[in-house]
Amino acid sequence: MLTLFPDLAPNQTYRFSVSDVHEVYVEEAGNRNGIPVVVMHGGPGLGCGRYLRRFFDSERFRIIMIDQRGAGRSRPLAEVLDNNTNALISDVEFVRQELGVDKWLVFGYGWGATLGLLYALRYSQVVVGMLLQGVMLGGQKEVDWLLKDGCNRIFSDSWGEFTALLGEGERDDVLGAYANRLSDSNELVQMQAAKAWAYWMARCSTLHPNQSVVDYYLNPHVAIALAKLQCHYFSNLGFEAEAEIQRGLKCLAGIPGIMVHGRYDLISPLSGALNLQRRWSGAEIHIIRDAGHSIAEPAIVDAILNSINQLIDRVGPDIA
Repeated sequence: MLTLFPDLAPNQTYRFSVSDVHEVYVEEAGNRNGIPVVVMHGGPGLGCGRYLRRFFDSERFRIIMIDQRGAGRSRPLAEVLDNNTNALISDVEFVRQELGVDKWLVFGYGWGATLGLLYALRYSQVVVGMLLQGVMLGGQKEVDWLLKDGCNRIFSDSWGEFTALLGEGERDDVLGAYANRLSDSNELVQMQAAKAWAYWMARCSTLHPNQSVVDYYLNPHVAIALAKLQCHYFSNLGFEAEAEIQRGLKCLAGIPGIMVHGRYDLISPLSGALNLQRRWSGAEIHIIRDAGHSIAEPAIVDAILNSINQLIDRVGPDIA
């Protein structure tokens, strides 16, 4: 089984003002003359940790990681104002132009896979290949599965802890109840809700309990951004991202794509990825039999590392 490349420090970091409200953090690592790849993180709200750089050979790739609005080291943290799918896609293209990248590979996981698809639909001329893991489109069915009826049947014990924070009359609308708490004027109420939300998401993310994933999600900086931004995007159903992707899949024909998906992914069930693959000419899917949703699971890591090499072979000279 393949393991991650050694950790490395960024060559350069940037802060770009992208609106009157938001400043996004970007970092670049690896070979300045290597194959450009842009990393789109999950969540929304998880940010780009150092861990993500380690999927790429630093001698071969120019690794560009963008913390989306309100996430990671972008500022202000967890801000939902002026934060929507269109803005996130525009930020990616802004960064490409600022860094002087002609064409690049797109690597996205979870919500970042959705952004990767949207970006490729709108800027297909600069995308030479895509590697997507655990595609999560944020539509009504996926939101209901996570927060209404689906995951609660499998993780009934964790669901009980998640909903214990709510009053009896609030449990019919868990998303709305958490959104209210996360916008409360009392920061202690916000953080209590954020940690409960983050724990629920962490528990659903892995096939087997993984304390390192739980610990990362429960970091207060991560938890508040994850909870607030997921509530914001789920309440708005991803700002119609799913509908745009479904309408535009034919436009991706000719862009090589590989999807990696855990068979037991309970954040974004496999059926959604299979539906995408059937309608996206040029895409293939690798179903990982002993994995859930998290990009940190060993079998997912192995599959992504293998898929990177396969994607480069498929892209060929177009990457130059």
